[in-house]
Amino acid sequence: MIAKERMFILLFLLLGCVQITVAQAQSPHQTGSGYIPQRVYDSKEKQFTDFEAMLTELAKMDVVFVGEQHDDPATHKLERAILDGLLRRKVAVTVSLEMFERDVQQSLNDYLTGKLSEEAFLKSSRPWPRYATDYRPLVEMARAHNWPVIASNIPRRLASQISRQGLESINSLNEADRKYVAAQYQCPFDDYFKRFTQAMSSHPTGDSKTNEKKDEKKVAEEKAMVERFYFAQCLKDETMAEAISAAIPVPSASQPKTVIVHYNGAFHSDYKLGTASRVIRRSPKAKVKIVSVVPVNNLDSINTDEYRKRGDYIIYCLKPMNSKDTAK
Repeated sequence: MIAKERMFILLFLLLGCVQITVAQAQSPHQTGSGYIPQRVYDSKEKQFTDFEAMLTELAKMDVVFVGEQHDDPATHKLERAILDGLLRRKVAVTVSLEMFERDVQQSLNDYLTGKLSEEAFLKSSRPWPRYATDYRPLVEMARAHNWPVIASNIPRRLASQISRQGLESINSLNEADRKYVAAQYQCPFDDYFKRFTQAMSSHPTGDSKTNEKKDEKKVAEEKAMVERFYFAQCLKDETMAEAISAAIPVPSASQPKTVIVHYNGAFHSDYKLGTASRVIRRSPKAKVKIVSVVPVNNLDSINTDEYRKRGDYIIYCLKPMNSKDTAK
């Protein structure tokens, strides 16, 4: 049971994007971050569109979710290209990142304002392993243009506690830690829960006795364990949503249009579930668009029906030659 729980913990920590294969045809476009072969599908219009046309629509939004494929080079170039496009459209931008946790917000602020060196910032902020190649360009662009950056995620140690001890453990948090977790949260057993359990169960757990009939106690233990991981997933979503909603500015004629661009693993925003649904619940009047990035093997043979429900815009990009399908 311990080995299986460790495997579930690993899957839970990685859950956030699903890389897939497959893809129909339109020429690749030039973006502000260089030549990135890609194709953009407009799910509402049910047709391919231009990358720049998508950016024009995104510039009208209050919140844009970009659901990424972690560790995919083309995905991260496209993320930068989205910021480049919004900059060209002269809208104010706030960048929000799943990749930084709320308790490092002050360090992030100090780095953005020049009060902290990059070395000191990185030592104090627990960046993801591929920060230098994947997320540093986003932070540096924000720094160059004086854009705020939100460290939106729940501290991983607190998410881990919830995954081990359940929702009730929130009540045992001290005052300092409690402020890093969403004040209000919901964890319904809805379609998101169904997708979460499917994602968890689609991975091997290392149990060599898969053909043996499990007794009721083991079944109950596994069910409870999955539910605890789901509660932690919901708290991640709620905490990020709280931070995003708090940053949505009150409309004012004296302030420029501001777009919050939130980067997260696609699982957190695909189908307008997860973090996206919780922002919409908190800010029902906000204009929200979902962008989901899908790496594929071939840009000329895309099955659009398979993926179009994931977001308002699906960006298909070329998968690296040596990559394997992974779920995160």
